[in-house]
Amino acid sequence: MTILVKDVMVKDVAYVAVPGSRDEVLKVLKERWLSGVPVVKDGSVVGMITRADLLRNLEEDQIAMLMSRNPYVIKPDNTLVDAAKALLEHGIRRLPVVDGDELVGIITVADIVRSIADMLIDVPIKGYYGGAVVVVWSEMPLPVVGAVMEYADVHACPVLDSDLNLVGIVADRDLIATTVIEDSVEKASEGTAPDEDEWTWESMRDTMSRYYEVRRMTLKNIPVKEAMVRAITAIPASRVSECATIMRREKIDQLPVVNARQKLMGILLDRDLLRAFIRHKEA
Repeated sequence: MTILVKDVMVKDVAYVAVPGSRDEVLKVLKERWLSGVPVVKDGSVVGMITRADLLRNLEEDQIAMLMSRNPYVIKPDNTLVDAAKALLEHGIRRLPVVDGDELVGIITVADIVRSIADMLIDVPIKGYYGGAVVVVWSEMPLPVVGAVMEYADVHACPVLDSDLNLVGIVADRDLIATTVIEDSVEKASEGTAPDEDEWTWESMRDTMSRYYEVRRMTLKNIPVKEAMVRAITAIPASRVSECATIMRREKIDQLPVVNARQKLMGILLDRDLLRAFIRHKEA
């Protein structure tokens, strides 16, 4: 049976509109437990905004400056395989579903994984999960963890203790959950003298000061062990649909893969299951 996008997509779409502020995005992401939402203007999709966008620019407040413009979209009558291929090809996690210019739904990697859980794809994950893993130390300060995740372009990191034991995992949503908004007033000076010389005291007399309010989103300066969550693991012999079922039940998008001694071997991402799904459907 061919599964279509409209059979799986979420119809009650959470979105934000421009003009708007970061606070509106944070409210939607936290209340709906989402990692990203479409941005609309006059009923049409004009962008996407994600937790990663917020973490990349902690000082920006306007949605229009934070969002990714001209997002990829998909039609309701495209197949689920079409959606999976588009998500993998463009390296994204969600596709707004449009009928004409109207936003009618959204389909995400997680939505497809939920379908994979019901497909009984009984092949091992060995060969699908990645062995190159960005890990962090349990005592590492959270702002440093945020920078590591940004530079490595990852959305989650396994957390190891000093004995190299896997003790947890931290995702970008865990970082967002610990953010605080700081308000401050800053001062900018503008010289007004026509013959101003920055090295002369006289120029100091002809300086006009402007004060403006700045809102910054900051990560708490706490060890990552205080923000991480328990790591649910898989082994190389775990089956594709079995892992999809765990991700669906636990509402997670990654599974650290360990050996018999519980040592970290790699990490299985939800998008890795999309590759197994496509291969299964095309076999």
